[in-house]
Amino acid sequence: MIQLGLIGYPLGHSLSPKIHAAALKACGLEGTYSLFPIHPEDKQGLKDLFARVRTGEIRGLNVTIPHKQNVIELMDELTPTAQAIGAVNTMYMRENKLIGDNTDVPGFLADLKRVDKETSTQVNKAAVVLGAGGSARAVVYALLNDGWNVTLAARRIEQAQQLAESFSNYELQVTEYSSFIFHLSSFALLVNTTPLGMTPNIETSPLPENTVFAENAFIYDLVYNPRETKLVRDAHAQGLNAATGLGMLIEQAALAFEKWTGHNPPRELLYAAVK
Repeated sequence: MIQLGLIGYPLGHSLSPKIHAAALKACGLEGTYSLFPIHPEDKQGLKDLFARVRTGEIRGLNVTIPHKQNVIELMDELTPTAQAIGAVNTMYMRENKLIGDNTDVPGFLADLKRVDKETSTQVNKAAVVLGAGGSARAVVYALLNDGWNVTLAARRIEQAQQLAESFSNYELQVTEYSSFIFHLSSFALLVNTTPLGMTPNIETSPLPENTVFAENAFIYDLVYNPRETKLVRDAHAQGLNAATGLGMLIEQAALAFEKWTGHNPPRELLYAAVK
């Protein structure tokens, strides 16, 4: 019996149990995927749970907010990706070491290339990323390593500058949220990493009303609840391709599952589990 799970706080609306239950079934494996809501100040709770991973009782864990950074000090080793973005979303044992990994980065890129076939052949590789929180770190790192010219637009400019400094080996532009809108027509890709538009505030958007996107731009909204956000709806109304972050959620989960079990679950069955 394979035991897997997710740590975070709170965890009331997570889709991960449905996704991983579908993955276990599709791969013919017996197992469970449990939620472990651990308060951010409960360090002992984290240590006790990780001890169960070390003994092999739990095969692997996903990590979500607010723990993606604060579990780092409890890992024996970080993968290069987790090290680079300073966040862990997947953990497992390898050669008697507790490994902190991050599948958000490859998960985002895999889904972006799935939903927008033109990104891989895009001549204008100019992208703007809205927000400068933890999700933005993974997206920015993924895009920079895929050859994109990235501009970071955030309301808290100090937070954006800190993020940029942590990627000082790359060319990363930072701009205030209010000013990038005037240059929106120059971006082939816009990625929203803010929570604006998330349930229950489904009529909000990170962009002002009647914003005009670049012709042939692709709009990617990390928010996946609701299934079609206002940002995605507005992009579709202008005849543009757009997607929510449900695909990224599926991809990062599938990649984590493969690291834990060695099985690569069929994506269509994972999608079906959360439709």
